[in-house]
Amino acid sequence: MRQLAEDGLQARREVPIPLQYKGVVIDFSYRADVIVEDSVLLELKAVEALQPVHRAQILSYLKHSGLHFGLLINFNVDQLIKGVRRFVR
Repeated sequence: MRQLAEDGLQARREVPIPLQYKGVVIDFSYRADVIVEDSVLLELKAVEALQPVHRAQILSYLKHSGLHFGLLINFNVDQLIKGVRRFVR
């Protein structure tokens, strides 16, 4: 978060994402790890390997947040670039 701020980017942590089903809104059903500039969702992990459930999670967050771009970042890698996956809704 500090680096994003130093780079002049606005970022929010633990952003609530409401779930809407058949006209009923359930507030705070999901929480995005970080949303940058109200346009990019960051889902942060530190796992042995990214699993299909992680992909499903970020796609669901994108759908319910109304955002179009997301990064799934796994910090448990030897080079960070190997742990970054980009998603577009």
